[in-house]
Amino acid sequence: MRRYRYVGPKDLLTLVTPSRGDAIDAKRAGTFTFVVTTDGVLRVAPRHSEHVVCAAGGEVLSAGELRIERGRVVSISNQSTGYCPEPESWPAVAAALDRAGIAHPADFTDVMIFRKCPECAQRNIVKDGDFTCAVCGAALPAKWSFD
Repeated sequence: MRRYRYVGPKDLLTLVTPSRGDAIDAKRAGTFTFVVTTDGVLRVAPRHSEHVVCAAGGEVLSAGELRIERGRVVSISNQSTGYCPEPESWPAVAAALDRAGIAHPADFTDVMIFRKCPECAQRNIVKDGDFTCAVCGAALPAKWSFD
């Protein structure tokens, strides 16, 4: 499985502390920021928290947002502009939810495609299959480009 390093704004790294988000459990309800740590644990923090803070600055197997209602995940995305995880990170999320005993969909309910512009280095979310940088208009790579 790919490990994702933080690729977001450097100034957010000043918020990182050794403590991470909370381990998930089925009793939680609401919308949360989440990361799957490299040891396969899904950790959550309040929705508008930074993913890098939830991960204590470390690499992750996936990151995004999820909503839990009545003990099950009802919506989940890979929306994290700090880590820009691929949709292919879903198996790490599913395995972490399974270990925690939380029912979930078969895949991300909302999928984000992230690309780094080779011209201006901006992070982009590809919308409607348009691989054009929203900042400078350059063509974005067909494959994940944050390494």
